[in-house]
Amino acid sequence: MSAKQKNITQDIPQHVAIIMDGNGRWAKKRGKLRTFGHEHGVKAVRDTVEIAAEKGIKYLTLFAFSTENWKRPKFEVDTLMSLLVKSIHDEMPTLMKNNIILRAIGDIESLEKNCRKQLTSAIEQTSKNTGMTLVLALSYSSRWELTEACRKIAVEVQKGNILPHQITESTVQSFLTTNSIPDPELLIRTSGEYRISNFLLWQIAYSELYYTPKLWPDFGKEDFLEAIENFKQRERRFGLTSEQIK
Repeated sequence: MSAKQKNITQDIPQHVAIIMDGNGRWAKKRGKLRTFGHEHGVKAVRDTVEIAAEKGIKYLTLFAFSTENWKRPKFEVDTLMSLLVKSIHDEMPTLMKNNIILRAIGDIESLEKNCRKQLTSAIEQTSKNTGMTLVLALSYSSRWELTEACRKIAVEVQKGNILPHQITESTVQSFLTTNSIPDPELLIRTSGEYRISNFLLWQIAYSELYYTPKLWPDFGKEDFLEAIENFKQRERRFGLTSEQIK
């Protein structure tokens, strides 16, 4: 039985990815600045990480900041960067207590210097942990990732290390930022939007998609558990028929 076929009967997804959307709208509903929503979204992150670890999720990827987010007003971007630095610092004891490994994917070099320093330090400090891996997608977009992968493959072809006819799906996979992480079985998006927003386009080819109208700051542990229960009811066929699975 292939790895994909084994996942058909898997109750708890090994990898859950989340597009955390709705902070700005949550704040505007309360007559506040968008940054107010980002600040309150931190609790939803904490609750989700805790319940995911409790339930035995092995990988949790959070879309924290996209390459497109750099186009937002400078004040909002600066606040997001400061909030990220503070959150990583404040959550370190929790990460260590819960044996969580921290990783990051995206154009990390484009992050503000202090943010990059704090992130690198946290990744190093948690590298010896053996529990759930928390992956932060920062300054990330799938088109950026795939473009970078193509560039790197082109360099290897130019060097003669790879011949064009030798390029396979596995080759592309090995040059992605997620090359050592299994593809997510479940992708959750909050806020009621039905878009992927340039997130893990390669990796979610066979993911189950779950959309909730909850704005991210309102997304709690019960909402996460509801998404997991919904996933458990799905029939994952990977091109097979229901009869073949049964």
